Amino acid sequence: MAKVKLDLHDIYNKGELIDRALIDAVDECVESKIKTLEIIPGKGSGQLKKKVIRFLEQKHIKNKYHRIDKDQKNHGRLFVYFKF
Repeated sequence: MAKVKLDLHDIYNKGELIDRALIDAVDECVESKIKTLEIIPGKGSGQLKKKVIRFLEQKHIKNKYHRIDKDQKNHGRLFVYFKF
């Protein structure tokens, strides 16, 4: 199963790069009809994960995907699922 993987470790403290990377990853999934986006904000303090979830909950982004799952075994990972 094809999926896009976005690891935010390298840009964890660069807000504008994080937003750009998230937009690009979501758009890539939509344009290529890829059903799964794996986002790795890392464990850390949880602030980056909260930022990612806030980003995903914006109305114009939320219309693009079906649901979000948090990885039960790895708190530093989120999955975004798309329906086509």
